[in-house]
This record gives sequence, C-alpha cells and structure tokens, in this order.
Amino acid sequence: MESGQYSAMKLRIKYMYENGETSFAELIMDSGSISELLNRAEYVSQIAEYDRKKLHEYGEIKDEVAAKEQALNLEHDSLLALQETTRAKQQSVEQLMSSKQAELKAVQTKIDSAQSELDQYAADIKAQEDQMKRIEAEMKRREEEARKKAQEAGKTYTVSNLGNISFKWPCPSSSRITSNFGDRESPTEGASSNHKGMDIGAATGADIIAAADGQVVISTYSYSAGNYIMIDHGGGVSTVYMHCSQLLVSEGAKVTQGQVIAKVGSTGYSTGSHLHFGIRSGGSYVNPRNYVSP
Repeated sequence: MESGQYSAMKLRIKYMYENGETSFAELIMDSGSISELLNRAEYVSQIAEYDRKKLHEYGEIKDEVAAKEQALNLEHDSLLALQETTRAKQQSVEQLMSSKQAELKAVQTKIDSAQSELDQYAADIKAQEDQMKRIEAEMKRREEEARKKAQEAGKTYTVSNLGNISFKWPCPSSSRITSNFGDRESPTEGASSNHKGMDIGAATGADIIAAADGQVVISTYSYSAGNYIMIDHGGGVSTVYMHCSQLLVSEGAKVTQGQVIAKVGSTGYSTGSHLHFGIRSGGSYVNPRNYVSP
C-alpha cells in the first residue's frame, strides 16, 4: 500500500475515532467506482484489523491496570493493617511503660517509707539506749551515795550483782522461747540481727511479773519497744520488759519479785504477741538464759 493511502487511512481512523459517526457500510457504499470500492474495502479490513489489535492491547492493558490496582489496594490494606498493628503495639508499649513507671514509683515510695521507718527505728533504739545509760549512771551515783552513808554510819552495805540476785521467770503462762539472745536472722526487715534479750511467745494479755525485787525506773512507750518497763535491782543490774499490751506500774514504784507489772502484747516494732525480756549489767545487755530459766 502506498504511503499516501496509509496517510489517508490514518486520517480516516482519526476521523472515525474522534467523531464516531461514520460506519464501515456507509464508507463502502459511498465509493464512486469499483476500484475505489476495493480500496475502501481493503482500508475497512485494515481498520478492522487495527481495531481488533488495539482492542486486544486495550484489554491486556486494562487487565494489567486492574491487576496493578488490585495489588496496590492489597498493599494499601496491608499498610493500613500494619499501621494499625504498629499503633496498637505502640499503645501497648506506652501502657506497659506507664504501668512499669507506676510500679517503680510505688516501689520507690515503699522503699522511702521503709527507709523512713528504719531510720526512725534506729533513732529510737539509740535514744532508748542513751536513756537507759543515763538512768544507770544515776542508779550508780545513788548507790555510791548509799554505800558512803552506810560506811560513815559504820554499817555494812552489800552491793547487788548478777551473782547474788536470784531471778524468777518473767512470764508464768509460757516457757516457749521464740528467739534467743545474740546473733539471729531478723524476724522482720530492719529489726536487729543482734538480739539483746530473749523473746517468750505468749498470749496477748498474759501476766508479766517482776523477775526480782527493785524499783521501776522506766514505764513508757517507744516506737521500737512499744510499751516497756525497766526495773533497777541495784548494783548496776536491771531487767527490761518490752512490747507489753498494758503497763500496770509507774515510774518510781517499788516492786517485789513475782508481782504482776504488765501484760503481754505486740506493741512497737513487733511480729506477734510476745515478751521481750532483757537483763542489763554494767551498762550492757547480758544473756538472760545464763541467769533465769522457766
């Protein structure tokens, strides 16, 4: 086919596609001669072939576009799902972080509170020990005065000591020792591991008696010992009764051995109902088991 004829066919195709009004039948019927009719028929055949080819290409392109669109939609849905998953994970992590921060804050508060209690406990123990030492110093001073007066009057003054004092078991209702004197595992956090007395387990309200004759020099409450009593037996010897539920004698009172002076309890820094019983001599605690037994 000559180039002019191809150009004409291109123009015809362009015209037909742009206007969409002329049919192939009209194109053939308008032929002026057999020759023109044949030429036009050939053009129609080529145009039809061109259309089929383009339609096939269009179909392939359409299918390809549809496939790509579907793939893009799937990828978009996947990205949205990933975004939601990531957002959910982020929220979960944020919630976990918030929860852990709250836990850490609570633990820190507990630590601070425990440290405050331990500081108060340690300060109270020191204050209690200092008070006992001051009282013992006063006891020693008074006893020395009494000894001098007796000497000036030509009398014999017998100084009490651990060797000549006979102690009575301070808790008649129980002989159960729950913690001995000396090194031990702390029964509660912060409690001393160097136990200064012995613990006697007994029911709340059980009688506590004076282990020997003497004078009450302390009858009060402290953060660590709870309600407690200290009795002076002379010669720098004293006994201590801690964690009482009730105190029945006051400071300055004279007591006799076996007299009920208090009731068993769990006041102060205590893990349960018991009597903490201690013996002091020369300003220090000694092992009560060496001087008294049930």
